[in-house]
Amino acid sequence: MNIATPISASAIHADEWALRVDLAAAFRLAAGFDWHESVGNHFSVALSADGGRFLMNPRWKHFSTIRASDLLLLDAGDAETMRRPNAPDASAWCIHGTIHARMPAARVLLHCHPPYATALASLKDPAMKPVDQNTARFFGLVGVDLGFSGLADEAEEGIRLAEAFGTHQVLLMGNHGVTVTAATVAEAFEHLYFFERASKTLMLAYASGQELNVMSDAVAAKTAEGWRAYNDMAFAHFEQLKAMLDRQDPSYRD
Repeated sequence: MNIATPISASAIHADEWALRVDLAAAFRLAAGFDWHESVGNHFSVALSADGGRFLMNPRWKHFSTIRASDLLLLDAGDAETMRRPNAPDASAWCIHGTIHARMPAARVLLHCHPPYATALASLKDPAMKPVDQNTARFFGLVGVDLGFSGLADEAEEGIRLAEAFGTHQVLLMGNHGVTVTAATVAEAFEHLYFFERASKTLMLAYASGQELNVMSDAVAAKTAEGWRAYNDMAFAHFEQLKAMLDRQDPSYRD
């Protein structure tokens, strides 16, 4: 199944439409935060428990213009997908389709090239070192892939990235960017939001030229665990961000 023609909220199940609205909001917000890049980068959310059926942005559509009805409904098992007139971006298909199929628990995947996270990914040692509360938030949550070999357009690349993800919620893709995963759009967006802020802090600290004051593993782990109590903050944050969008331009809901 591969649906790219405009649809309406009345034509599909309310649960799917709610996911479409949230994912469309994530695109608009990412553009507002300057995390987008031209008409590339991709966000997706699985509809089926096995990850096979998922929503993703259409090929080469600017994040700031995406609406809920624009999202493609794709089937990871459909071998004809890339031969259709409305085929998604090849890189997006090989990464998102493969990861969703191989990692059903990764319901939401947000992949982009935010400035500071991408700068961190360009370092020989791109580890998210715990130097403050935000960087420590990701202690134990980040997988690092250093196997970049060019633009991804083969299923084998998706397999390799799925393996690099492992059980982590964030994959820092060396020489490339970042991908985050979570059970909901709100939680995934919060990961992306804080990862970019943490990357900014770390890169600014590196830029000072002074030695980093890196926390011990014990303190970093305690800090990361402390963040778990604030998980619901993601939903409050996302709802308020959507309310801001509603005041500015609610067309993402269409």
